[in-house]
Amino acid sequence: MLLRTKLHGKTYEFPDIRILMGKANEEKSGDTLAGVGADTAAERVAARLVLAEVPMRVIRENPAVPYDQDEVTRVIQDGVDESIYGEVKDKTVGEFREWILADTTTPDMIRRISGGLTAEMIAGVTKLMSNLDLMFAAKKIPVTAHCNNTIGAPGTLSSRNQPNHPTDSPEGIRAELYEGLSYGSGDSVIGINPVDDSYSSVSRLLDMTYDVIKTWNIPTQNCVLSHVTTQMKCMESGSPIGLVFQSISGSQKGNDSFGISVGMLDEASALAKKHCFPKGPNFMYFETGQGSALSAEAHNGWDQLTLEARNYGLAKRYDPFQVNTVVGFIGPEYLYDARQIQRAGLEDHFMGKLTGIPMGVDACYTNHARADQNAIENLAVMLTAAGCNYFMGVPMGDDSMLSYQCTSFHDAPTLRQLFNLRPAAEFERWMEDIGLMKNGVLTEKAGDPSFFLKR
Repeated sequence: MLLRTKLHGKTYEFPDIRILMGKANEEKSGDTLAGVGADTAAERVAARLVLAEVPMRVIRENPAVPYDQDEVTRVIQDGVDESIYGEVKDKTVGEFREWILADTTTPDMIRRISGGLTAEMIAGVTKLMSNLDLMFAAKKIPVTAHCNNTIGAPGTLSSRNQPNHPTDSPEGIRAELYEGLSYGSGDSVIGINPVDDSYSSVSRLLDMTYDVIKTWNIPTQNCVLSHVTTQMKCMESGSPIGLVFQSISGSQKGNDSFGISVGMLDEASALAKKHCFPKGPNFMYFETGQGSALSAEAHNGWDQLTLEARNYGLAKRYDPFQVNTVVGFIGPEYLYDARQIQRAGLEDHFMGKLTGIPMGVDACYTNHARADQNAIENLAVMLTAAGCNYFMGVPMGDDSMLSYQCTSFHDAPTLRQLFNLRPAAEFERWMEDIGLMKNGVLTEKAGDPSFFLKR
């Protein structure tokens, strides 16, 4: 297929789909680092003009890594519903974009068609969308899941209570956990990033968080974000686990760098269904982020947006409870400033929803990126308008263990009030029962962690 166009008297020709996809992407420092981004704004526009005319089947026929070389590709390709794919394969990427955005296209229609898409097809249409397009389209695709409560229902916004501690002190974590709960943070999950990945440390934190959940009868789930093999050992030993976590990459080589494989995730998912204490049926929790494959030199010459879309294609295999793109965490080498971080957050959220998985976003940045707290709050507002399932809740938005900045315990309540949203229904009822919320608004008792020490 000839990938060529003429723009303002200059001819632009792209030798293959890989190069076309990279050139069509919004400017990202990671793509520049990898040498796959557009050299000029004009070249980027030309690439998009060409991409818009490419049939969707051509995108599927050119996966980022060949089928016989990569198990992530095989998961994505084998998961396609061929009959549904037949309905969309001859549409151009531009036509498919127009179909998604059309007022006559309903959420049910989009959810159905997602079964016929590959990750690369989803990445292609994402490159043709403006920020507002991404928000509008994602809002049309609510995706719910249930573990011990329900996440993603229309009219709700959830929050992960993230009480990290630089020494994994159970007492320090418990204090942070109580503060978050007092603000209504934790209906997504009580999730701890541990310093110590050992079985003894992880199982101790699982026991402590489970004790809080059972003592206060909280309709939520716990998770300690250690390597999946540690969590598997905990499950087999009887530790109380709500969600099973793992970071994933969009290629087999990238997952090798994480020390995981599809077979290992299959085993973990099977154990979760057998041993996790909530009712389910959704027990898996994945984290991703643009640039992860590039940082491991596992991107196979493709742009970071496309590799990120492949993360979601892999995650879909496990019917997860939640997927979180830690959008600004990897650093300015991949997303240089607030503009790039915001764009990537909107892209990731839309791609996850179009894939059919429950998406949250860690609206965050590292201190050496050209971003600030206002920029991250702006992103959180845009994502809330776009129907994002949940955000992080961290004391003062400053993670003392991971050393990055993100959303705070009190940001989710503010966004709920701003957009007339509520916590997950089961969690809201619990907050009302104990006196922390009334008619969807926090009471005067909220924000005081000593509330949990006085009863």
